[in-house]
Amino acid sequence: MSDWQDPDDAPVITRAIAERGDWRVDGKVVKPATGTYRRAGRPPQGDQPKSQVTLRLDADVLARFRAEGPGWQSRINAILRKAVGA
Repeated sequence: MSDWQDPDDAPVITRAIAERGDWRVDGKVVKPATGTYRRAGRPPQGDQPKSQVTLRLDADVLARFRAEGPGWQSRINAILRKAVGA
């Protein structure tokens, strides 16, 4: 038997890992998570939280926004907001 492990294989779920996570039955949480695991991303902010979407942009357009540094996504949002008159 080889010690090699396929990188596509799921990791072994230990008792410690299982005890930290949510326990769900039919999609309903019956025991909330108690460990360090959390949902990815930040929690919604304010009364009108932003929505995550997938948007395809031309490479040169994206490169130009990214070249301006951090906050490029917010700058795109501001330009789109102005374009739709919001």
